[in-house]
Amino acid sequence: MSGFLSLAGKRALVTGGTKGAGAATVALFRDLGAQVMTTARSNPAAESDHLFVAADLTTQDGASTVADAVLERLGGVDILVHMLGGSAAPAGGFSALSEAVWQTELALNLLPAVRLDRHLVPEMAGRGEGVVVHVTSIQRLLPLPESTTAYAAAKAALSAYSKALSKEISPKGVRVVRVSPGWIETEAATRFVERLAEEAGTDYEGGRKIVMDGLGGIPLGRPAKPEDVANLIAFLASDRAASITGTEHLIDGGTVPTV
Repeated sequence: MSGFLSLAGKRALVTGGTKGAGAATVALFRDLGAQVMTTARSNPAAESDHLFVAADLTTQDGASTVADAVLERLGGVDILVHMLGGSAAPAGGFSALSEAVWQTELALNLLPAVRLDRHLVPEMAGRGEGVVVHVTSIQRLLPLPESTTAYAAAKAALSAYSKALSKEISPKGVRVVRVSPGWIETEAATRFVERLAEEAGTDYEGGRKIVMDGLGGIPLGRPAKPEDVANLIAFLASDRAASITGTEHLIDGGTVPTV
């Protein structure tokens, strides 16, 4: 595909690439000419066997399975996007977070990136080129004590790790950047808003406002769409961003109130 951005000839791995912003990133990368592999715990019917790996990336074996498939089927990657993340931690503040909850949050939001980087980045550094994108969250800056303490801490750890990695491997030709979304209006988020709206006796826009008010407001007046996040990731992964490394890029509609 010609135009301002092209990923023609690039080999990419996008974790968590079957839903939401991950799926939007996979679709955009393919439109821009990249060969894209993705992974999740189960295989959606729409994915070809060659470009999808079923694996649980919260485990060491799962990370090894994905890395082996990437090296076998693609011969390595030029772009590595760590989209996988999320939280199922209970509400109730820090005292409600058991040892098991903390282990689960770290296993989902930090360790998959660490493990896959360990498997795949040395080959990129050996070639002297590549891009690693760690998708973190504005929660690392604005944790919600009632419900996101463990998730926010895991994303903060991912951000610190990402910065350290960038300082080590940028001199070897591999750029490392962070993308930190705020609220993204995914299908799951839409269902959540609809449930809130029903409980509050309001419409969808009213439910949206409840969520935005809970975040302290979104000056832009709306959450990001999955395609917005994908557009930012594609730019950062492209040669158009060839001098950008070690940086964090917020995409939150202005939610974070500090400079």
